[in-house]
Amino acid sequence: MSDPTTVLLCYCTCPNAASAQHLADALVGESLAACVNRIPGIHSTYRWKGNVTTDVEELLLIKTTVERFEALKERVLALHPYELPELIAVPVERGHAAYLDWVRAAGEG
Repeated sequence: MSDPTTVLLCYCTCPNAASAQHLADALVGESLAACVNRIPGIHSTYRWKGNVTTDVEELLLIKTTVERFEALKERVLALHPYELPELIAVPVERGHAAYLDWVRAAGEG
């Protein structure tokens, strides 16, 4: 994944709609992401500090590139309300070429 133009789909959960919208606005507004989709009503079950917990969250689907990922990660870590935010990036192997080109170009401001 060393090609800086590789498109990434990043997953990030947020505790509520306000924090999800704040992150989406910042990432797109600062040209760190081309698009952020918000999916409400995700039920997450996880182990945290020795306890099994279930929460309702919003899932962000963030479209960016390898080149912008480190800056995006730093911004998520600065703005996210969680002590340990989920941020997982998966390379996009195939997709609509024109859309992927649009994602790449979105970082140019």
